Amino acid sequence: MIDWTAEIALSLASAAKLVPPARNGRRCHLSTILRWILRGAKAPDGTIVRLEACRVGSRWLTSREALQRFALALTPRLGGADGAAQRSAASQRRASEQAAVELDKMGL
Repeated sequence: MIDWTAEIALSLASAAKLVPPARNGRRCHLSTILRWILRGAKAPDGTIVRLEACRVGSRWLTSREALQRFALALTPRLGGADGAAQRSAASQRRASEQAAVELDKMGL
């Protein structure tokens, strides 16, 4: 939730200007920001993360801090003990099947 007492409101056009250009050099479009608010984006763990915003009259507003929280939620955590949790379900299934084959070879 956006805390309007501590965060400065941004229009979606202003928020789009804060997002760095993509590899092709094109700027983030206002509709991309709106899509992040309404539909969200998929995080590395598969959950959907939405950009925090609120509707004031006929306008959507967000904040620089909300963009920061959104980016952090979408950034994968590299290294550390949670590396195994980053695998997809198919990858985990294949690893489990391979382990079962190896255990059968060992007679366990």
